[in-house]
Amino acid sequence: MKAQLSAEMLIVLVVILGVAVLVASVMLRSANKAAEKVEQKTDAVLNSADATAMKGASGAYCVAYADCQTGRCDAYSKKCY
Repeated sequence: MKAQLSAEMLIVLVVILGVAVLVASVMLRSANKAAEKVEQKTDAVLNSADATAMKGASGAYCVAYADCQTGRCDAYSKKCY
C-alpha cells in the first residue's frame, strides 16, 4: 500500500513540475515580448527627438553649423542665427 502511495505522489509531483515549467516558459516569452516593445518605444522616442534638443537656438554659442537648430552658425561671433 505504501508503494502505491509513493507512486501516486510521484505522479502528482511530475504533473505539478510540468505545469510549473509551462507557466515559467509562458512568463519568459511574455517578458521577452514586453522587453522588445519597450526597446522599440524607447528607440522611437529617441529617434523622434532627432537630437534637436541638443542644438542651440538663435543666439546660442556654436562652433559649427551642426550645433544650431537652424543649421547656421556665425563663425566670427560664434552664435547661431
